[in-house]
Amino acid sequence: MILKRLELDFFRNYVHADIQLSPGVNVIWGENAQGKTNLLEAAGYLSSCRSHRARYDRELIQFGVDHAFLKGEVFSRQRDFTLEARLHRGERRQLFSNGVKLKTAGELGEVLNTILFCPEDLSLIREGAAERRRFLDDAICQLRPKYAAALAEYKRLYEQKTRILRDWEEKPSLLDTLDDFTLRMAQVGAVVIHYRAHFVRRLGQLSPPIQSDFSGGRERLELRYETVSTVTDPEASPKAILDQLLEHQQSHRKAELDSRQCLSGPHKDDLAVEIDGRSARQFASQGQTRTAALSLKLACRELFQEDRGEWPVLLLDDVLSELDARRQSFVLERIDGGQVLITCCEEDKSVPVSGCRFQIRGGTVAS
Repeated sequence: MILKRLELDFFRNYVHADIQLSPGVNVIWGENAQGKTNLLEAAGYLSSCRSHRARYDRELIQFGVDHAFLKGEVFSRQRDFTLEARLHRGERRQLFSNGVKLKTAGELGEVLNTILFCPEDLSLIREGAAERRRFLDDAICQLRPKYAAALAEYKRLYEQKTRILRDWEEKPSLLDTLDDFTLRMAQVGAVVIHYRAHFVRRLGQLSPPIQSDFSGGRERLELRYETVSTVTDPEASPKAILDQLLEHQQSHRKAELDSRQCLSGPHKDDLAVEIDGRSARQFASQGQTRTAALSLKLACRELFQEDRGEWPVLLLDDVLSELDARRQSFVLERIDGGQVLITCCEEDKSVPVSGCRFQIRGGTVAS
Protein backbone atom coordinates (compact mmCIF):
# COMPACT_ATOMS: atom_id res chain seq x y z
CA MET A 1 0.00 0.00 0.00
CA ILE A 2 1.17 3.49 -0.84
CA LEU A 3 0.32 6.87 0.64
CA LYS A 4 0.53 8.84 -2.58
CA ARG A 5 -0.42 12.26 -1.29
CA LEU A 6 -0.87 13.90 2.09
CA GLU A 7 -2.81 17.14 2.54
CA LEU A 8 -3.14 19.05 5.82
CA ASP A 9 -4.99 22.16 6.94
CA PHE A 10 -4.43 23.67 10.42
CA PHE A 11 -2.88 20.42 11.67
CA ARG A 12 -0.23 21.11 14.34
CA ASN A 13 2.07 23.83 12.92
CA TYR A 14 0.91 23.41 9.29
CA VAL A 15 -1.47 26.07 8.03
CA HIS A 16 -1.54 24.14 4.79
CA ALA A 17 0.57 21.40 3.26
CA ASP A 18 0.13 19.33 0.12
CA ILE A 19 2.80 16.67 -0.41
CA GLN A 20 3.21 14.21 -3.26
CA LEU A 21 5.05 11.21 -1.83
CA SER A 22 7.21 8.62 -3.54
CA PRO A 23 6.33 4.90 -3.31
CA GLY A 24 9.93 4.32 -2.16
CA VAL A 25 11.94 6.03 0.57
CA ASN A 26 10.95 9.60 1.48
CA VAL A 27 13.52 11.49 3.55
CA ILE A 28 12.06 14.37 5.56
CA TRP A 29 14.80 16.58 7.00
CA GLY A 30 15.18 19.87 8.79
CA GLU A 31 16.08 21.41 12.13
CA ASN A 32 14.27 20.47 15.33
CA ALA A 33 10.78 21.83 16.04
CA GLN A 34 10.03 22.58 12.37
CA GLY A 35 7.28 19.96 11.87
CA LYS A 36 8.99 16.82 10.60
CA THR A 37 7.37 14.51 13.16
CA ASN A 38 4.00 16.18 12.58
CA LEU A 39 3.93 14.75 9.06
CA LEU A 40 4.49 11.22 10.36
CA GLU A 41 1.86 11.82 13.03
CA ALA A 42 -0.65 12.85 10.36
CA ALA A 43 0.06 9.76 8.26
CA GLY A 44 -0.34 7.54 11.30
CA TYR A 45 -3.60 9.23 12.27
CA LEU A 46 -5.13 8.40 8.89
CA SER A 47 -4.52 4.70 9.56
CA SER A 48 -5.68 4.39 13.14
CA CYS A 49 -7.29 7.67 14.24
CA ARG A 50 -4.68 7.81 17.00
CA SER A 51 -1.69 9.99 17.73
CA HIS A 52 1.43 8.72 19.46
CA ARG A 53 1.91 12.14 21.05
CA ALA A 54 -1.58 13.41 21.86
CA ARG A 55 -4.29 12.00 24.05
CA TYR A 56 -7.05 14.19 22.64
CA ASP A 57 -7.84 15.24 19.06
CA ARG A 58 -8.05 18.88 20.10
CA GLU A 59 -4.29 18.84 20.72
CA LEU A 60 -3.78 18.24 16.97
CA ILE A 61 -5.65 21.39 15.95
CA GLN A 62 -3.55 24.50 15.42
CA PHE A 63 -3.78 27.17 18.10
CA GLY A 64 -6.29 29.91 17.35
CA VAL A 65 -8.55 27.88 15.04
CA ASP A 66 -11.42 25.48 15.71
CA HIS A 67 -10.83 22.78 13.15
CA ALA A 68 -8.21 20.74 11.32
CA PHE A 69 -8.36 18.66 8.15
CA LEU A 70 -6.31 15.66 7.04
CA LYS A 71 -6.55 13.98 3.65
CA GLY A 72 -4.63 11.06 2.25
CA GLU A 73 -4.71 9.56 -1.22
CA VAL A 74 -3.92 5.87 -0.84
CA PHE A 75 -3.34 2.98 -3.21
CA SER A 76 -4.37 -0.20 -1.40
CA ARG A 77 -5.85 -3.58 -2.38
CA GLN A 78 -5.30 -2.67 -6.05
CA ARG A 79 -7.61 0.34 -5.70
CA ASP A 80 -7.39 4.07 -5.07
CA PHE A 81 -8.86 5.48 -1.87
CA THR A 82 -9.23 8.97 -0.45
CA LEU A 83 -9.23 9.04 3.35
CA GLU A 84 -10.30 12.17 5.22
CA ALA A 85 -10.38 13.17 8.88
CA ARG A 86 -12.14 16.33 10.00
CA LEU A 87 -11.37 17.45 13.53
CA HIS A 88 -13.38 20.08 15.44
CA ARG A 89 -12.99 21.50 18.91
CA GLY A 90 -15.85 20.40 21.12
CA GLU A 91 -17.33 18.07 18.48
CA ARG A 92 -16.85 14.48 17.40
CA ARG A 93 -14.35 13.87 14.64
CA GLN A 94 -15.65 12.80 11.24
CA LEU A 95 -13.93 10.16 9.12
CA PHE A 96 -14.50 9.44 5.43
CA SER A 97 -13.32 6.93 2.85
CA ASN A 98 -14.03 7.87 -0.77
CA GLY A 99 -16.61 10.35 0.48
CA VAL A 100 -18.51 7.78 2.58
CA LYS A 101 -18.68 8.55 6.30
CA LEU A 102 -17.13 5.80 8.40
CA LYS A 103 -18.88 4.41 11.46
CA THR A 104 -15.73 3.41 13.35
CA ALA A 105 -12.07 4.36 13.40
CA GLY A 106 -11.20 0.70 12.83
CA GLU A 107 -12.40 0.98 9.24
CA LEU A 108 -9.38 3.16 8.42
CA GLY A 109 -7.13 0.17 9.05
CA GLU A 110 -8.89 -1.74 6.28
CA VAL A 111 -7.40 0.77 3.81
CA LEU A 112 -4.14 2.13 5.26
CA ASN A 113 -1.72 0.49 7.69
CA THR A 114 1.28 2.27 9.20
CA ILE A 115 4.07 1.17 11.51
CA LEU A 116 5.74 3.98 13.46
CA PHE A 117 9.08 3.93 15.26
CA CYS A 118 10.04 7.05 17.22
CA PRO A 119 12.41 7.96 20.07
CA GLU A 120 9.58 7.55 22.58
CA ASP A 121 9.43 3.85 21.71
CA LEU A 122 12.25 3.16 24.14
CA SER A 123 9.41 3.19 26.69
CA LEU A 124 8.07 0.07 24.97
CA ILE A 125 10.88 -1.84 26.68
CA ARG A 126 11.70 0.35 29.68
CA GLU A 127 8.30 1.38 31.04
CA GLY A 128 5.40 -0.53 32.57
CA ALA A 129 2.92 -2.93 31.02
CA ALA A 130 0.61 -0.15 29.79
CA GLU A 131 3.13 0.85 27.09
CA ARG A 132 3.34 -2.69 25.75
CA ARG A 133 -0.44 -3.13 25.81
CA ARG A 134 -0.76 0.08 23.80
CA PHE A 135 1.74 -1.28 21.27
CA LEU A 136 -0.29 -4.50 20.89
CA ASP A 137 -3.59 -2.66 20.71
CA ASP A 138 -2.42 -0.16 18.08
CA ALA A 139 -1.16 -2.92 15.82
CA ILE A 140 -4.06 -5.36 16.21
CA CYS A 141 -6.68 -2.63 15.78
CA GLN A 142 -5.30 -1.91 12.31
CA LEU A 143 -5.37 -5.60 11.36
CA ARG A 144 -8.64 -6.69 12.96
CA PRO A 145 -11.62 -4.30 13.08
CA LYS A 146 -13.46 -6.79 15.32
CA TYR A 147 -10.68 -6.45 17.85
CA ALA A 148 -10.91 -2.66 17.70
CA ALA A 149 -14.65 -2.87 18.44
CA ALA A 150 -14.13 -5.33 21.31
CA LEU A 151 -11.36 -3.22 22.81
CA ALA A 152 -13.48 -0.06 22.66
CA GLU A 153 -16.36 -1.85 24.38
CA TYR A 154 -14.05 -3.30 27.03
CA LYS A 155 -12.71 0.17 27.85
CA ARG A 156 -16.27 1.52 28.24
CA LEU A 157 -17.23 -1.38 30.51
CA TYR A 158 -14.04 -0.93 32.54
CA GLU A 159 -14.81 2.74 33.13
CA GLN A 160 -18.40 1.98 34.15
CA LYS A 161 -17.40 -0.83 36.51
CA THR A 162 -14.70 1.38 38.02
CA ARG A 163 -17.33 4.02 38.80
CA ILE A 164 -19.53 1.39 40.47
CA LEU A 165 -16.64 0.14 42.61
CA ARG A 166 -15.62 3.67 43.50
CA ASP A 167 -19.10 4.81 44.57
CA TRP A 168 -20.83 1.67 45.86
CA GLU A 169 -20.45 2.46 49.58
CA GLU A 170 -22.16 5.83 49.12
CA LYS A 171 -24.74 4.33 46.71
CA PRO A 172 -25.28 0.62 47.62
CA SER A 173 -27.89 0.22 44.87
CA LEU A 174 -25.06 0.31 42.33
CA LEU A 175 -24.12 -3.23 43.38
CA ASP A 176 -27.30 -4.50 41.68
CA THR A 177 -25.56 -4.02 38.31
CA LEU A 178 -22.03 -5.08 39.29
CA ASP A 179 -22.36 -8.75 38.32
CA ASP A 180 -23.84 -7.83 34.94
CA PHE A 181 -20.84 -5.65 34.17
CA THR A 182 -18.46 -8.35 35.39
CA LEU A 183 -20.05 -10.92 33.07
CA ARG A 184 -19.98 -8.65 30.03
CA MET A 185 -16.39 -7.60 30.75
CA ALA A 186 -15.42 -11.27 30.86
CA GLN A 187 -17.17 -11.96 27.55
CA VAL A 188 -15.49 -9.06 25.77
CA GLY A 189 -12.21 -9.59 27.63
CA ALA A 190 -12.04 -13.17 26.37
CA VAL A 191 -12.10 -11.84 22.80
CA VAL A 192 -9.33 -9.33 23.60
CA ILE A 193 -7.13 -12.03 25.14
CA HIS A 194 -7.69 -14.40 22.21
CA TYR A 195 -6.60 -11.82 19.62
CA ARG A 196 -3.62 -10.61 21.65
CA ALA A 197 -2.32 -14.15 22.21
CA HIS A 198 -2.40 -15.03 18.51
CA PHE A 199 -0.68 -11.75 17.60
CA VAL A 200 2.08 -12.25 20.18
CA ARG A 201 2.72 -15.80 18.96
CA ARG A 202 3.29 -14.56 15.41
CA LEU A 203 5.36 -11.62 16.63
CA GLY A 204 7.46 -14.04 18.66
CA GLN A 205 8.32 -15.91 15.49
CA LEU A 206 9.31 -12.85 13.44
CA SER A 207 11.15 -10.59 15.89
CA PRO A 208 13.97 -12.89 17.19
CA PRO A 209 15.69 -13.22 13.77
CA ILE A 210 15.66 -9.42 13.42
CA GLN A 211 17.24 -8.89 16.84
CA SER A 212 19.79 -11.59 16.03
CA ASP A 213 20.74 -9.82 12.79
CA PHE A 214 20.97 -6.50 14.64
CA SER A 215 23.44 -7.98 17.13
CA GLY A 216 25.46 -10.04 14.69
CA GLY A 217 23.97 -13.23 16.10
CA ARG A 218 24.96 -12.45 19.70
CA GLU A 219 21.51 -11.76 21.19
CA ARG A 220 18.43 -13.96 21.53
CA LEU A 221 15.09 -12.14 21.83
CA GLU A 222 12.07 -13.92 23.34
CA LEU A 223 8.48 -12.76 23.82
CA ARG A 224 5.85 -14.08 26.21
CA TYR A 225 2.23 -13.04 26.62
CA GLU A 226 1.17 -12.63 30.24
CA THR A 227 -2.54 -12.51 31.03
CA VAL A 228 -4.97 -13.57 33.77
CA SER A 229 -3.45 -16.48 35.72
CA THR A 230 -6.47 -18.78 35.40
CA VAL A 231 -6.37 -18.64 31.59
CA THR A 232 -4.40 -21.78 30.70
CA ASP A 233 -4.46 -21.33 26.91
CA PRO A 234 -4.92 -17.70 25.79
CA GLU A 235 -5.01 -18.84 22.15
CA ALA A 236 -8.13 -20.96 22.82
CA SER A 237 -11.55 -19.84 21.63
CA PRO A 238 -13.12 -16.90 23.47
CA LYS A 239 -15.82 -19.28 24.72
CA ALA A 240 -13.19 -21.49 26.39
CA ILE A 241 -11.39 -18.46 27.86
CA LEU A 242 -14.63 -17.00 29.24
CA ASP A 243 -15.16 -19.56 32.02
CA GLN A 244 -11.56 -19.24 33.21
CA LEU A 245 -11.77 -15.45 33.16
CA LEU A 246 -15.01 -15.48 35.12
CA GLU A 247 -13.44 -17.78 37.70
CA HIS A 248 -10.64 -15.29 38.28
CA GLN A 249 -12.99 -12.30 38.45
CA GLN A 250 -15.32 -13.99 40.92
CA SER A 251 -12.42 -14.94 43.18
CA HIS A 252 -11.38 -11.27 43.21
CA ARG A 253 -14.87 -9.83 43.82
CA LYS A 254 -14.36 -9.04 47.51
CA ALA A 255 -10.88 -7.61 46.89
CA GLU A 256 -12.31 -5.34 44.17
CA LEU A 257 -15.04 -4.09 46.49
CA ASP A 258 -12.51 -3.41 49.25
CA SER A 259 -9.98 -1.67 46.98
CA ARG A 260 -12.62 0.01 44.78
CA GLN A 261 -10.65 -1.00 41.68
CA CYS A 262 -10.96 -3.49 38.80
CA LEU A 263 -8.27 -5.99 39.71
CA SER A 264 -8.93 -8.75 37.19
CA GLY A 265 -8.98 -8.67 33.40
CA PRO A 266 -6.92 -8.05 30.26
CA HIS A 267 -6.41 -4.40 31.25
CA LYS A 268 -3.50 -5.78 33.30
CA ASP A 269 -1.94 -7.90 30.51
CA ASP A 270 1.74 -7.59 29.64
CA LEU A 271 4.13 -8.54 26.87
CA ALA A 272 7.27 -9.90 28.51
CA VAL A 273 10.42 -9.13 26.49
CA GLU A 274 13.61 -11.04 27.29
CA ILE A 275 17.10 -10.88 25.82
CA ASP A 276 19.25 -13.97 26.42
CA GLY A 277 16.80 -15.19 29.03
CA ARG A 278 16.79 -12.01 31.13
CA SER A 279 14.16 -9.29 31.38
CA ALA A 280 14.93 -6.56 28.85
CA ARG A 281 13.13 -4.05 31.03
CA GLN A 282 15.50 -4.65 33.94
CA PHE A 283 18.78 -5.64 32.33
CA ALA A 284 18.98 -4.40 28.72
CA SER A 285 21.54 -1.75 27.83
CA GLN A 286 20.52 1.45 26.05
CA GLY A 287 21.56 -0.03 22.69
CA GLN A 288 19.78 -3.31 23.34
CA THR A 289 16.65 -1.43 24.39
CA ARG A 290 16.60 0.61 21.19
CA THR A 291 17.19 -2.37 18.90
CA ALA A 292 14.69 -4.58 20.76
CA ALA A 293 12.00 -1.94 20.32
CA LEU A 294 12.93 -1.50 16.66
CA SER A 295 12.94 -5.30 16.17
CA LEU A 296 9.36 -5.45 17.45
CA LYS A 297 8.27 -2.70 15.07
CA LEU A 298 10.02 -4.24 12.04
CA ALA A 299 8.51 -7.62 12.95
CA CYS A 300 5.11 -5.93 12.99
CA ARG A 301 5.80 -4.65 9.50
CA GLU A 302 6.56 -8.18 8.26
CA LEU A 303 3.49 -9.56 10.04
CA PHE A 304 1.28 -6.98 8.34
CA GLN A 305 2.78 -7.89 4.97
CA GLU A 306 2.11 -11.59 5.56
CA ASP A 307 -1.45 -10.88 6.65
CA ARG A 308 -2.42 -8.32 4.01
CA GLY A 309 -0.13 -9.19 1.13
CA GLU A 310 1.04 -5.55 1.08
CA TRP A 311 3.73 -3.71 3.00
CA PRO A 312 2.38 -1.17 5.49
CA VAL A 313 3.77 2.36 5.30
CA LEU A 314 6.80 2.50 7.59
CA LEU A 315 7.25 5.74 9.56
CA LEU A 316 10.74 6.16 11.07
CA ASP A 317 11.20 9.25 13.24
CA ASP A 318 14.87 10.05 13.91
CA VAL A 319 15.71 6.35 13.97
CA LEU A 320 19.30 6.51 12.70
CA SER A 321 20.85 9.15 14.97
CA GLU A 322 21.36 6.88 18.00
CA LEU A 323 22.56 3.79 16.10
CA ASP A 324 26.13 2.91 15.20
CA ALA A 325 27.14 2.60 11.54
CA ARG A 326 26.62 -1.18 11.38
CA ARG A 327 23.11 -1.01 12.84
CA GLN A 328 22.21 1.94 10.63
CA SER A 329 23.25 -0.11 7.62
CA PHE A 330 21.12 -3.03 8.82
CA VAL A 331 18.04 -0.81 9.23
CA LEU A 332 18.45 0.68 5.76
CA GLU A 333 18.79 -2.78 4.23
CA ARG A 334 15.81 -4.12 6.20
CA ILE A 335 13.41 -1.41 5.04
CA ASP A 336 13.91 -2.30 1.39
CA GLY A 337 10.49 -2.92 -0.14
CA GLY A 338 7.39 -0.91 0.63
CA GLN A 339 7.02 2.79 1.28
CA VAL A 340 9.05 4.53 4.00
CA LEU A 341 8.87 8.03 5.50
CA ILE A 342 12.02 8.74 7.51
CA THR A 343 12.95 11.94 9.35
CA CYS A 344 16.40 13.25 10.20
CA CYS A 345 17.89 16.57 11.29
CA GLU A 346 20.39 16.85 8.44
CA GLU A 347 20.18 15.92 4.79
CA ASP A 348 22.01 12.63 5.24
CA LYS A 349 23.28 11.63 1.81
CA SER A 350 24.11 8.14 3.14
CA VAL A 351 20.42 7.30 3.15
CA PRO A 352 19.71 5.60 -0.18
CA VAL A 353 16.68 7.26 -1.69
CA SER A 354 14.55 5.63 -4.34
CA GLY A 355 12.14 8.51 -4.05
CA CYS A 356 12.11 12.03 -2.65
CA ARG A 357 13.72 14.34 -0.13
CA PHE A 358 11.73 17.06 1.61
CA GLN A 359 13.11 19.90 3.68
CA ILE A 360 10.85 21.27 6.41
CA ARG A 361 11.05 24.86 7.60
CA GLY A 362 8.52 26.24 10.08
CA GLY A 363 5.60 24.13 8.94
CA THR A 364 6.28 24.49 5.23
CA VAL A 365 7.53 21.80 2.84
CA ALA A 366 10.07 22.19 0.05
CA SER A 367 10.84 19.16 -2.13
